[in-house]
Amino acid sequence: MDVLLQQIINGLVLGSMYALVALGYTMVYGIINLINFAHGEVLMVGAVTSWSIIVTAQESMPGIPGWLLLAVALIISCVVAAALNFVIEKVAYRPLRNSPKLAPLITAIGMSILLQTLAMIIWKPNYKSYPNLLPGGPYEFGGAVVTTTQIMALVLTVVSLAVLTYVVNFTRLGRAMRATAENPRVAALMGVKPDMVISATFIIGAILATIAGIMWASNYGTVQHTMGFLPGLKAFTAAVFGGIGNLAGAVVGGVLLGLIESIGSGYIGALTGGVLGSHYSDIFAFIVLIGVLTLRPSGLLGERVADRA
Repeated sequence: MDVLLQQIINGLVLGSMYALVALGYTMVYGIINLINFAHGEVLMVGAVTSWSIIVTAQESMPGIPGWLLLAVALIISCVVAAALNFVIEKVAYRPLRNSPKLAPLITAIGMSILLQTLAMIIWKPNYKSYPNLLPGGPYEFGGAVVTTTQIMALVLTVVSLAVLTYVVNFTRLGRAMRATAENPRVAALMGVKPDMVISATFIIGAILATIAGIMWASNYGTVQHTMGFLPGLKAFTAAVFGGIGNLAGAVVGGVLLGLIESIGSGYIGALTGGVLGSHYSDIFAFIVLIGVLTLRPSGLLGERVADRA
């Protein structure tokens, strides 16, 4: 029982990170029908930027409380990632907005490779240890162990989702996003500026990805220039799983994918008689992706066409 509870807790933490990244995929798809495959690299840039800030601050100003250092690194990294995603949209995707869908898709893959290469040049290819800045813990709960970082990850996810829900449903920007997703030309006639709305969508997505990236780095203790590829691919799977273009679907898909992956990795050894170990956990995401695309291409909650932003 404690093993199952532990895997459920691990799955919720993992799923919350997938959900935050999946929201970036689904918001962009909901607005301009683009699968932004560079989104995982925005997560990576946010995480390695925070690592640079933390390491530099620890060397130059020792004694700063860990929580304060992490908060400052989070804010600055969000600004950097948001600026990066703003530039990517303006330079790489906006000129191709009226092109065949294949063109921006290939551009997104190229942008992903470009960001990885630039990060490798700037931060070097070796893995770097991410400092554990949060004191206290681990805490025992029903035979399972919960770290302070995991609690922080869950709290940040809940807060981020609450803020995003408020912005989308109760603010002028949210109404503009929904109108642009419905019909950009009609929205423009009503006074909405689609270019500004699309830029804001990319900025919000970058902030959510950066939060997920820092949680990922804190939870696993390392950063590296390729760290965004696999979480990005799994978050895309989560978005498809829940119903791409659907905000609630991205959250449900992310949490369920995290639970499936975590529980599956905990029992895969027993189920296969030791033939497969927990390091095969990545296969569950792709089994889910193949299953969803085959059996229910619109995802669990379906793609919301009329109100998908």
